[in-house]
Amino acid sequence: MNIYERRGIKTLINAKGPATRLSGGVMHPAVLAAMSEAAGHCVDMAELEAHASQVIADVTGAEAGYVASGAAACLLLATAACVTGLDPGRMARLPDTSGMKNEVIVVRSQRNFYDHAVRTAGVRFVEVGLPDRYAGAGIRDAEPWEIADAISERTAAVFYVADRAARPSLVDVVKVAHAAGVPVIVDAAAQLPPQGNLRRFITEGADLVAFSGGKAINGPQATGFLCGRRDLVMAAALQHLDLDILWEQWAPPPILIDKGRLKGTPQHGIGRPCKVGKEQIIGLLAALELFVAEGDEARHGRWCKLAQDLADGLQSLPGCRVELTGFDNVEEVPIVTLALPRDGTLSAQDLVIALQSGTPSIQVDPTFCDQGIVAFNPMCLQVGESAIVVDAVQRLNMRS
Repeated sequence: MNIYERRGIKTLINAKGPATRLSGGVMHPAVLAAMSEAAGHCVDMAELEAHASQVIADVTGAEAGYVASGAAACLLLATAACVTGLDPGRMARLPDTSGMKNEVIVVRSQRNFYDHAVRTAGVRFVEVGLPDRYAGAGIRDAEPWEIADAISERTAAVFYVADRAARPSLVDVVKVAHAAGVPVIVDAAAQLPPQGNLRRFITEGADLVAFSGGKAINGPQATGFLCGRRDLVMAAALQHLDLDILWEQWAPPPILIDKGRLKGTPQHGIGRPCKVGKEQIIGLLAALELFVAEGDEARHGRWCKLAQDLADGLQSLPGCRVELTGFDNVEEVPIVTLALPRDGTLSAQDLVIALQSGTPSIQVDPTFCDQGIVAFNPMCLQVGESAIVVDAVQRLNMRS
């Protein structure tokens, strides 16, 4: 029995992808070994974060980087950094942003549940644009001039959610924001693969970019990292680190924190609940280095093998249609979809729930259930699990 079963907790087969509610994926043995070794020693956390900053900067092309407890934590830190700059007094007052720049501009069609992390810093969203293309009322979305019109003396940042369908382009958003001296924060939590996105958003001018460490990178689930401008990363670090230390004693690594730019030691900041452990930082760095070393092509091939095994097994289901997407593009995650017969007794939602309730529990993607389709993502599947998924689906289909 594994450690979960000994505690009465059932493990599951994850054919949904690295969702937080499903605990993400299974880390590489080298990552686990690095975390285990890291746990056996004590270090100065600022020195560790300074090292992480260099590693992240090398990988992303940014001036600096920083590790926190997830992409959402990084968005909170990024927003706080844009609001306070390097002013310890302002840092101490958050989330009370009275008298500060406390508005963040966002395209209305990019609003989502996760942007609560931005609002946690005490800012108010200013939405722009009407998403006619999503409403079915037309083809237009927000345009750069609308962002420019919304910028005022209260604007702390522009928040941009990266996605292939996002409009306007990041390049255009950066152009109007920087013309007004306003930084741009990019939520790129799930924008890997392709690996090139590690550098893309910085190259396109973003000031701070947040990535998840527990998705495609396959690091510790409770990690994420920022990359971007050195001064803003410094402001984020100052609102995250444990600063219970006398000014005279405090000697942070200059590569991360330039003490000479501060009028005093900041108090514990709004980012303290986003604390990340030494083991998680080392695990994230090890996973990031493995992710870069593997490359898109090898990673895509590994995922395709798992997905192809699924597709081959599901092809035999009577009346069902199996399709494969993303197999021809190494920059995409290959997905297998199973369309159930419209006249069948088992609906797509029934299948999802039955798989989830079985032994072992199998989690799949319910996104397209309203269309009679169940999707399977191979990112978190282990060798041999494709056959178990196929067998479970076949048994449920025959029973129906």
